[in-house]
Amino acid sequence: MSEPYSPTLEQQAVIGCSHHAFVSACPGAGKTRTLVERARALIRNVPNRQGIAFLSFTNTAVTELQEGLQREGLLPTPALPHFIGTFDSFIWHFFVAPLGIPGLTAAPRLVQDKNDWAIRPYSGAQPLTLKCFDRNTGAIDAKLAARQGFLIAQKAANVVQSYSAAAKTTVTRALERGEVDFSDARLIAKQWLADTAVVVRLKGILAARFYEVVVDEAQDCNAADLAIVDWFRQIGIVTKVICDPDQAIYGFRGGVGEELKQFAQSFGAEQRLPMKGNFRSTENICKAIATFREPAAQSVVDEALGKYKNDQTPVHVISYPGTAVPASIGTKFTEIVSALGLQLPECPVLAKTWDSAGKAIGQPVIGETSHLTLNLAAAVTNFHFAFDNGNQKKALEDAHIAILNVEGHIDDKGYRHYLHTTGLQPMDWRPRILNAMRELRFDPTVFPDAATWLARARALLAPTLVVQGSTINQRLKNDTNLVAALATPSATSAPPLSIHSVKGKQFPGVCVVMTTSSTKGILDYLDGGEANDSAEDAREVYVAASRAERLLAFALPKSRAARLVTRLTEKSVVVVQHQL
Repeated sequence: MSEPYSPTLEQQAVIGCSHHAFVSACPGAGKTRTLVERARALIRNVPNRQGIAFLSFTNTAVTELQEGLQREGLLPTPALPHFIGTFDSFIWHFFVAPLGIPGLTAAPRLVQDKNDWAIRPYSGAQPLTLKCFDRNTGAIDAKLAARQGFLIAQKAANVVQSYSAAAKTTVTRALERGEVDFSDARLIAKQWLADTAVVVRLKGILAARFYEVVVDEAQDCNAADLAIVDWFRQIGIVTKVICDPDQAIYGFRGGVGEELKQFAQSFGAEQRLPMKGNFRSTENICKAIATFREPAAQSVVDEALGKYKNDQTPVHVISYPGTAVPASIGTKFTEIVSALGLQLPECPVLAKTWDSAGKAIGQPVIGETSHLTLNLAAAVTNFHFAFDNGNQKKALEDAHIAILNVEGHIDDKGYRHYLHTTGLQPMDWRPRILNAMRELRFDPTVFPDAATWLARARALLAPTLVVQGSTINQRLKNDTNLVAALATPSATSAPPLSIHSVKGKQFPGVCVVMTTSSTKGILDYLDGGEANDSAEDAREVYVAASRAERLLAFALPKSRAARLVTRLTEKSVVVVQHQL
């Protein structure tokens, strides 16, 4: 039996809303349960056997909603006429798969790792992944390219142009073959929506099937997504948009910020509905996360309404010396978690990147490199540091990629293309890779040094080498950085996770790591500074901090800690400070 549900007045307004609505929901607002109750109300009264489309931007949010609907017996199997899935899957299902690619005859085939394809304008050129290029123009994104060691300012103009031309050619030929990813799907949907005849067909199909479309986590929209959402409204489908603009952290993929606020204003005053009560976090945490909203919204503090509303656990601020993220952060956070009696595996260390989070618990970090030995070592280490199921699944796949690269199986089209052409399924490759991860786990009692580990890796992979004219010693070369890439996780470490990977999740406790490179800009922005890249950095901290139920800790450079403490105490947050 599910727990009794007593919706707030704001939740009741959303549940009973029969018209278009733009719902601004704070963290922990009980969105999933509210959507389940909205579904209950709709399914009882929906006309003409029409369905409801529930769309979100993360698999986590979709799974949570599906489970909620199934628990309440509201979701048939199969789900028809309803649709529950990601926005990506909706676009693919209704715009791309049935309609194809405008002007081309090849049937579309989903290639999810297309962004990772290697672009080389000539033999021997440094590869850049396709994600560094604009799909329409071929222009190189200087920041993304720099992360891969390609500095545009140091390259001749003709070299840069050759990369752009190669990227455009790759994109064009891939589309001609029907090889499409979700970035392409959005462009394809936009093209179809410009075709009057197609729009008439789509309008008839979608308006006949769906009575209402609910778009959750709409702050993750990009401009193309927002145009499609607005189109739902234009063709007469009741459209609900649910979001928290302060959690918009997808600027790197064209995510909207100001556009979302303007979109909200296109709804009438009676259609703009708030959900401000926080059922997840303590009062201290509610006050703390409010300080990371944009300057004009920091006065809004959500009311703690859940089971921890009277919990007085303080917010902890851990200040670290120097400029690098130290492993002592993880040690101190472990002490705090243990003192509260919380379970350490349920209390992650969060940072903008998995690398920064890993550093905070002592995990070796090897940046992007084409060195096969370092990539293999990093894959082994990351696998054994991957604490939760989601991380471990990704780490196992990364290990598979690293081993295939050593063996010589993967070309410039990447991992997914290899799987497609070989027909290899997870049950075919996982046992071998799991065994390799066990064999290569860097246990000092088995491998006294990096050289011994390298010898074992060579012996393990030599029989499966497929590169003609190359030996395993040539593929797996020694490197002075190999020692730094190998480590064994402590049994008392918190799991390191990236902020983007925990969207839609919640934890008993979290430690949010802020780095030297971004902390000053974040604090300057929050104090009323210019809304540059630091605005999104601040929203990322907001997202991370709002995952916490009872325990929230911040780790930041010692030189900036006093500013953060001042901000928190001005909001009456109870703070405990720790200096490393």
